[in-house]
Amino acid sequence: MFCHLRSVRRLCLEKTFPCWPLCSRALSGAQAANALRPFYFAVHPDFFGQHPREREVNENSLKRLSVYLENLQKPGFKSLKPTQLTFYVRETDQNSPDAQEPCSASGLRAVRVTLHTRDLLSTVLCILNSCSLPVEHLQSVSTAVHPQPRKGTRRAPDRPIKWDRSYYAFTGFKDPDADLEQVSRVETTLITWLDNNGKSAIKKLRNSLPLRRELDRLKEELSHQLQLADIRWQRSWGVAHRCSQLHSLGRLAQQSSEALRKAKGCTVIFTDRSGVSAVGHVMLGTVDVHHDWAKLFERLPSYFDLRRKLMLLEDQISYLLGGLQVVYLEELQPVLTLEEYYSLLDVFHQRLLRSRAAFHPRSLQGLQMILDSDRYAPSLHELGHFNVPVLCDPASLRWFILAKAQQARERTKRKEELKEVEGELTQAARKELSLGRLYKEPSVSSVQMADCCRRLLGQPLPHLQGMHLCVSRYYSVMQDGDLCIPWNWKSGGAIK
Repeated sequence: MFCHLRSVRRLCLEKTFPCWPLCSRALSGAQAANALRPFYFAVHPDFFGQHPREREVNENSLKRLSVYLENLQKPGFKSLKPTQLTFYVRETDQNSPDAQEPCSASGLRAVRVTLHTRDLLSTVLCILNSCSLPVEHLQSVSTAVHPQPRKGTRRAPDRPIKWDRSYYAFTGFKDPDADLEQVSRVETTLITWLDNNGKSAIKKLRNSLPLRRELDRLKEELSHQLQLADIRWQRSWGVAHRCSQLHSLGRLAQQSSEALRKAKGCTVIFTDRSGVSAVGHVMLGTVDVHHDWAKLFERLPSYFDLRRKLMLLEDQISYLLGGLQVVYLEELQPVLTLEEYYSLLDVFHQRLLRSRAAFHPRSLQGLQMILDSDRYAPSLHELGHFNVPVLCDPASLRWFILAKAQQARERTKRKEELKEVEGELTQAARKELSLGRLYKEPSVSSVQMADCCRRLLGQPLPHLQGMHLCVSRYYSVMQDGDLCIPWNWKSGGAIK
C-alpha cells in the first residue's frame, strides 16, 4: 500500500509543479551575482540614505551573505551552518503584492532569510523567494547549467516537500527542520566562535599587514603633499580597495596638482558620489573617473562660499530658537551634499521667520538640534539632541522644546559622561587583551560599547592577542582579518 501511495504522490508532483532543474553547485559566482540583481537593487544601502538604521542592518547582512556565498564556492566544502539574515526591502514594482511581511510607514519591509542550502542556485532561489522577487530569469541560467533530462527519466520534485512531523516519526527519516530548530536554539558563544575562527582571522590579518603599512604610507604622503586635514572612507572597504583609491588620487595629484591645491585644509572622504558633504568634506565618488574628481576640485572655491552662507544660516536659525544650535551628525543623519543641506536649512528658516515663534535669547544655549526631512513631529533623542522635522509647525515646536529642555540637558550631560566611560573602558580592554585595535560600528551605542568592554576585561582570551577587534551586532571575520563580535556576546557553554 505504501508503495502505491509513493507512486501516486510522485505522479501528482510531476503534474502539479512546473519544470525546474535540480540544483547544482555548477552555477558560477558570476551567474549567481547576475541572478541576484533584483535583490541587490531592493536592499542596496545606497537607497536607504533617509533610513540610517535600516541602511546599517542591510550593510551588515550583505557582508554576511557575501561570506556565505564565498564559502559555497570553495572546493571541498561539506556543509555550512544555517545563517539567519535580516534585510529591509524597498518596495518596487517587482515586489509581490501579497508579501507576508507588513510594510512600515516609510515603505520598507523587514524580511528574514534563513540560509541552509548547499549550492548557489538553491541559495539564490531562497533569497529571491523570501523577498517576494521574481525568479523567472533564472530559468535561462538553470537550463545552461543543467542539461534537460532524457525522455522517460524521473525528475525530482522542483521544491522541498513540507511533511508533517508524524511522517518522520512513522518512517524513521530525519526531519531537516528539526535540525534547523536545534541549531537556532543554540546560541554561539564568544570562546567557541574564536576557537573556530581564530586561525583563519590570524592568517588573513598577517596577509594584510604589508598592505596596511602601504595604506598608512600612502595616506600620510598624500595628506602631507596636498595639506589635507584627513583622508577617510565612508564604507568599510578592504585595505586593497583603499590602497587602490589612494593610488588613483595620487595619480590625479600628479596630473592636476594646481586644482588639488584648492583642497588645502579639507578632509577628503571616499564615498559613493562626488561632491561636498553637508559639513564641508570633499567627497570623491569611487565610481567616478579622474575627470569628474578634477572638476570637483576646480569648483571648490564656490563650495566654500556656499559653506560660509550655510554657517550663517545656521547662526540665524540658532538666534531665532533661543541659542539652540543646529548641527549635522554624520553618524545619525543620511549623507547629504552641501546643496541639499542648505536647501533644507533655507526652507526651515523661512518657516521660522513667517511664524515669529519667539524664544527668550540664549535660553536654550548648550542644546542641539538636527533637521530631519523624514519625520512629521519633533522628538527628543536619547543622546540629548532634538530631532526637528523641516516642515513641522513652529508654534508646536516651540512648546515641545520648552517642555523638553530640562530633560534634554540631563540627557546631554549623561551622554558626555557615557562617552568618557566608554573611552576609558575601551583603552583598558585594548591594553589588557593586547589588541592591535579595538573599535566599534556606528550602530553600537556608548552604553553597549561600555558594557561589551567591561565584560571583555574579565575574560581570558588569548586568541585576541594582536588582533583587530570590531564591536558590532554579529559575528564575522572580515576579508583583512578584523574580527567582528556582537556587543552582547555570550560567554560560557552553549545555551539551549
